[in-house]
This record gives sequence, C-alpha cells and structure tokens, in this order.
Amino acid sequence: MHCAKLAVVSNSDWLCVQMMKSKADEEDYWNSSKFKAFTFDDEDDEFSRLKESKQAVNSIRRLVEEDDDEDDVEKVSWSGEPVGSISWSVRETAASNQRTDREPTFPKINTDTPTLSKSNSGYSLSSLFKGKTKGGNFQSFNDSLSDLSVRLYAPELRKPKSEYKDYVSDWSPEETIQRMQQGKAFSLEKFRSLQDKLLLLDFAVSAHDGNVITAVLIYLKRTLGKEVLFRELESRQTALRHLIQYLTETRDQRLLLELLRSLCRTGPCTTGREHLSITDENKRRDFLKSCLSLPFSPEDSAHVQDHFTLLERQIIIEATDRQAERGGKVEIFQKFPRRASILNMPLVTTLYYCCFYHYTEPEGTYSSSLNIRQTFKISEKQYFVTALAARAKLKAWSDVDALFTSRNWLGFTRKKSPLSFQRVVDILQKNSAPTQVLQDYVALVDDAELRISLAQKHKCHDIVINTYRDLKDRQLLLGYRGKVERGSAEERKIDELLNNPRRRWK
Repeated sequence: MHCAKLAVVSNSDWLCVQMMKSKADEEDYWNSSKFKAFTFDDEDDEFSRLKESKQAVNSIRRLVEEDDDEDDVEKVSWSGEPVGSISWSVRETAASNQRTDREPTFPKINTDTPTLSKSNSGYSLSSLFKGKTKGGNFQSFNDSLSDLSVRLYAPELRKPKSEYKDYVSDWSPEETIQRMQQGKAFSLEKFRSLQDKLLLLDFAVSAHDGNVITAVLIYLKRTLGKEVLFRELESRQTALRHLIQYLTETRDQRLLLELLRSLCRTGPCTTGREHLSITDENKRRDFLKSCLSLPFSPEDSAHVQDHFTLLERQIIIEATDRQAERGGKVEIFQKFPRRASILNMPLVTTLYYCCFYHYTEPEGTYSSSLNIRQTFKISEKQYFVTALAARAKLKAWSDVDALFTSRNWLGFTRKKSPLSFQRVVDILQKNSAPTQVLQDYVALVDDAELRISLAQKHKCHDIVINTYRDLKDRQLLLGYRGKVERGSAEERKIDELLNNPRRRWK
C-alpha cells in the first residue's frame, strides 16, 4: 500500500481541480462509450436490453475504480481532519441530525445560490459524482440521484383555478376591458363580429379609461372599414373625440380629413359645425381660435383663419356702431337706422355694411371697406359690385361716378368698369337712379342695338336720337319722332336734325 501523502488545499484551488478532473472523466466516458444511436433495426428483446444495461453499469464502476487508483491524495475536510476518521464521522452524524430536525417533511425549493459550509461539509465533488456515501462505501448511481432529488426538490403544488384563467383567452368583452385596466394579458383578435367590436368599444367608454378606449379604437381602425367606423362613431361622441385626438397626435392627416368631411356630410361635425350652435359670439370666436391648431389642409386652414378673423372684426365693429347709434350723434345712423346686427354675417354682407356706413373712413380702421377688401383679398369685381350697390342705395351719385373714373398716364380721365355697362345700368335702375344718371352709363354701352334698347326701356330719348343720327338713318329718326311728346325738347332736336341741309342721310 502506498504511503499516503497529506495535502491541504485551499477551498478555491481544490474545487477547481475537482471540477476539471470530473469534466475530463465525463468526456472520456462519453468518447469511449459503446452505446449506439437508436435505429429501428435494433433487436428489441429482453436479452439485448439487459446486456446493454450491464455494460453501462460496468463501465461506470470501471471509471470509478480507475479514478481511485489514480488518486494518491488523501481527502480532508474543511477543518483539516481526514475524511473517514472517527472524529470526522461523529461530527458529520451530529450535523446530519441537526439538519434533519430543522427541515420540514417537504422542504421548500431554495432559489438562492447554494453555499458550502466549511465546518459541516465533508463531501467533495468527486465523491458526489462517484456515488460514495458518508461512510465511504459505494452505492448505486441511481440511489445517489434519488437521495439528491429528495433533499433538493419539493413536490410542485397545484395552482388555484383563478390563476389558470390567465392562460385562457375565452373572455367576454367586459372581462377583456377589465383585464386591460388591470394590466393583465389580453387579446382583441377573437372579437371578429361587428357586434362584439361595438360591445368592446361601449364597455371601454363606460370604464372611463382613455388608454383603453384608444387601444380599442386602434383595433377597430385596423379591422373595420372607414365608412362603417365613421358611421358608428357618430353616436359615440366620447370615442369620436378620442379618435380625433389620436389621429391628430399621430399626424394621420388624410384619415382625419376624411373623418371630418364624413361627419360634416352626414350630421353636425364636431370641429366643423359645432360653433353654429354657440350663441355667444365671444365663445364662438374662442372655439374657432382653438380650431386653428388642427391639421387641416392648407386650403381648409385658410378658410378657418378667415372665418375667425371675420368674426373678430365683426365683434369690434358691432360694439363701436352700437355705441354710436345709441349716442345719436352720427348722422348716417339717424337717417338709415340699422335693421340687424352684423355679427355672424357673411363676408359680402359685411363688406356691404362697411361700404354703406363706413365708406369714407381711412384704410387703417377696422371698419373701412378698403381694409376689409385688403384683409380678405376680395377681388376687384366683387368689391366694385358691392360698393356700387351700397352707394347707389344711399343716392351718393358722386361716389358712384368716382368708382368709374380712372386716369391714364397722361392725366386724362375716362370711365372704366370691371362690369359690363349693361349690368351697371341694371344695378342703378334697381336703386331708383334718375334718368340723367342712367343715360350717362347707357351711352357707354358699345353695341348700338343694345344701347338703343336700353335707352328706350329707360326713356333716355337723347341716347336714341344720337344713335340714329350716328347711323344716318332718316326713317328710324322719323319713326321715333312720333314716340316723343309733342312740343318737347326731344321733338325739337329731331326736327333740327331732319331740317339740316348739310347732314347726309342714307
């Protein structure tokens, strides 16, 4: 028997040596194993299985014996006592009894990293894999594994039935909404019918949880057609507002505009027509101001801006004119009292109002017609028609004449109109313009037949006589002589033209 060499190694060095050695033994075992992979051609009889089991046990025992022959280092415990000595056995027995008393029948699973006790543990990693017991005797490999499993693992207890429901997706719409509020796992994909989806949305709205409502709306937006979704949201204003806010934050302008246009076509629109039901003009102005931040298209955004600016301008003009009318010091308000408020009137009506009551004011004031024209970029033709009607209504013929007067670069004045003079005559005639004013503009009509027709209609005899004279038509002039009053100035003018020997006729 070889002389035993006593060696005390440190905890870390001894542990590393044993782990490396056991790893090398394991690799040698698997590399030298005689086992083969399973095939359907193997004999499935009791003899072959027994033979293979016997070979496996012998190979394990052979590895253990070879390891014992190669070990020439005596094992010692953490306290320095040789493993297997009497003092070591007594200490291990006492420690084992203490652990048995402390441990319950079913020990709990220890999830913490296990630590080795230097004073109480006499086991080594090699003895664990070799299957040695505390007394140094061999036991079967299966017995060693069974003992370890009893000490380290406790039986798994059955979970309560309430917890198993978390792994089942058969929830009603109401239960799904509750799980969403509680932060548990949920699935919306099982709700495929329109009725289930709407129930899901209704329960989400009833829960008063904005995040849940938005999550359900995202699912409906993905699984429903736009027409169906927009139609169902008309009667669900809370969900509609959440969807508008969601589309605004995600900058989905195309779908947002489609939603707003659809609502405006089918019923009162939340952001397009809601201001019409607001009676207070200041609240309506504030509402329009809040709409300026919505992601409209450039064209629609310009309309909203103009609407807000017009209402703001009307509030200022209305307050000023109401005070002036009550004061009784402004002449035009005394002659032509206001019949209605200017608030919430269209742009053209507002321009007409300013041309009627504030035509002579400078351009820098809010109520100036020129300021209104410049602010809202009213075309020249629209401004001309509105101003002409307003000034003709007031019988301000000098202002009417000034609208047509223009100067060329040489300083000469002439009458110019963006409208046809035929329409100018109609506007003046509707406002009861005198014949002298009408014939000035009838004479500016280019077409001779149309000029004659208008002159005869409005009894502008001088226009008809001058036109026949220019046409050199003696017969027409004679015929028209019978239509004028006898002894009138028009009859004498016709006679002078007919009796003039220097004038040549057709």
